[in-house]
Amino acid sequence: MKFGTPMFDQTASIRRQASVAEQSANPRPTRGVGTESVREAMASVYEPIAEALLAVERRIGMELQSQYEAVGEVLRHGTQLGGKRLRPALLLLAAAATGNIKEDHIVLGTVIEMVHTATLIHDDVLDGASTRRHVQTINSRWNNQTSLLLGDYLFAQSYRLAATLPTTSAARQIAEAARLVCEGELRQVLGRDQIGLDEANYIEMIRGKTGELCRVACQLGSEYAGASEEQVHAMASFGDAVGIAFQIADDYLDWWGNEDRVGKTLGTDVLQGKMTLPMIRLLDSLDGRKQQEIVEILRGPADQRLLGLIPFLNRSDAREYTASVAWSYRNIALQSLQTLADSPAKSALQRIAEFSVERTF
Repeated sequence: MKFGTPMFDQTASIRRQASVAEQSANPRPTRGVGTESVREAMASVYEPIAEALLAVERRIGMELQSQYEAVGEVLRHGTQLGGKRLRPALLLLAAAATGNIKEDHIVLGTVIEMVHTATLIHDDVLDGASTRRHVQTINSRWNNQTSLLLGDYLFAQSYRLAATLPTTSAARQIAEAARLVCEGELRQVLGRDQIGLDEANYIEMIRGKTGELCRVACQLGSEYAGASEEQVHAMASFGDAVGIAFQIADDYLDWWGNEDRVGKTLGTDVLQGKMTLPMIRLLDSLDGRKQQEIVEILRGPADQRLLGLIPFLNRSDAREYTASVAWSYRNIALQSLQTLADSPAKSALQRIAEFSVERTF
């Protein structure tokens, strides 16, 4: 089944209307983590790797320079879009929890963050987003062409930097991770307007688009620290589960989040025909007649979908179910850390797993 053509230009106003309608119909206290408390919380979590993370930040700035001022301005703006630096932090914490941080980890953290930022910049074009991390997106401040080229620039620069490492192992792993991220995004784009996506395929899709870079960050961090095979496997499992938990939380926020609190344009998924876990659960929980009502809304005008669907979602268990699935992956992540000796880095990894869902629910 297919539904109508996505519309992007009305997202913000529609999202505000839907938020007002949702709060009126189903008032709840806001328990998400606010912007300032997020920064404070993450600064505390990153304390065991603060010096190394600062070195990654400096290396990113060094790598993203140009002799041409117009290009340099775009590069500098692009470095602001990565936000929490979660992936390099995971890499450095995995290293500290299983061994020692080395110079190669700084290079790896820089490479991982550039790849991640490239995917975000391309995502903003796909989503028609105007803000990210409370900063104007490249496509909003400049245009889509600039966004696509900047993303390509970051990919190219990241692979050039990865090639400076002593072996090609990390470059191969990061390239494979980037391929899987793109494959996950492609699956989502090609699956737009298709209502039949089930939960298992949804999880596999987000494992590629979000979980994979977190997984490879944790794996490489521990590998380059000289960790045992068991520890490397545990860290990879941790990164995979944390990445999936974060993505499910993001999909939750796209329906029930607050743009000022989250810091990016919300409400874009249903406008583009993306089937995420809340909608998958809603359709699974309804009988044939009610399902048909949902299908008719999805087939209708894009600017009426959010307002039309929020009441159905709030009368179902979709909100609670989505939260429970995110929590289950948070628990998998915490379980993966049991093989590690206690340390400040391990405690920080535990806090990141908790934060992946606490920021939302």
